[in-house]
Amino acid sequence: MKKYNVAILGATGAVGQEFLNLIEERKFPFAKLKLLASKRSAGKVIPFMGKEYTVEEATDESFKDVQIALFAGGSASKVFAPAAVKAGAVVIDNSSAFRMDPEVPLVVPEVNPEAIAQHKGIIANPNCSTIIMVMALKPLYDVSRIKRIVVSTYQAVSGGGKEAMAELEEQVKAVVEGNEVVANILPGASLAKHYQIAFNLIPQIDIFKENLYTKEEMKMINETQKIMSDPGMRITATTVRVPVYRSHAESVNVEFEDEISVDAARKAIAAFPGIIVKDNPDEMEYPMPLFTSGKNDVEVGRIRKDFSIANGLNFWVVGDQIRKGAALNALQIAEYMIRKDMF
Repeated sequence: MKKYNVAILGATGAVGQEFLNLIEERKFPFAKLKLLASKRSAGKVIPFMGKEYTVEEATDESFKDVQIALFAGGSASKVFAPAAVKAGAVVIDNSSAFRMDPEVPLVVPEVNPEAIAQHKGIIANPNCSTIIMVMALKPLYDVSRIKRIVVSTYQAVSGGGKEAMAELEEQVKAVVEGNEVVANILPGASLAKHYQIAFNLIPQIDIFKENLYTKEEMKMINETQKIMSDPGMRITATTVRVPVYRSHAESVNVEFEDEISVDAARKAIAAFPGIIVKDNPDEMEYPMPLFTSGKNDVEVGRIRKDFSIANGLNFWVVGDQIRKGAALNALQIAEYMIRKDMF
């Protein structure tokens, strides 16, 4: 099998580390591996598959002889993506920098792989919550066009990075031990105010826009329309941070053009790659972050009729946002391109 030179930008972060886990698990065919990060993390040594890799400071020259550049996200994407493309690499980017660029395909491989062929050097990975939702929406959309979506998310703190996960742990300990709770990270480290997440919910992810929706909510709306190639599909979202380490959960209400029975919906979702239907109310079986963390598949349950409208369904979907919501989705894009000989 042909092997490829791979660079990971943001190798020391949560998504970068998940890239390494998945490359080993999935036996991704790399020849050379280059780990890149900011100047602050340069020099760190990361053991991987029996070797030690020294993290290099990312520069415009870092992408020479690299075919696949996996970007873990963040502001570095806009800085280094053009240089990587100029050097001949295909950039698969986890940041929001290019998602809504009409020249850049926004891809979930199970949903719209045909968009990959349109790339001009950069392919965007959607927002984690968007990926998890469209995985469940696509098999239903193929049965009947979706007219409207109402989604509320319950997003794990790992979506805020390793620092947010550490702060949750510290706050839980402080509460249990009766000590002062310190909040410096959520809802966003750069924001003016911070709130305790331990034993709490925060109905803000990212900044507020002029329309009073948060940036995270607008990502779900705009990205879903682009991925599904349906700008007329109506979507409204409320995104909430919850005190869970890993795996995002979403309550989704969907209105279709035609009636879909619960049985037909369950069968369509179950037949879709990358999804497990866990929907057995009699046995109290349904998806939960506790059981989806560290897993590749998205789980769907609580599928039921919405009796308030003519053609409505409700469902509950849960997925590991660091895996399918980020690193796995990006790696699957690269794997698809390898199978199709697109490098």
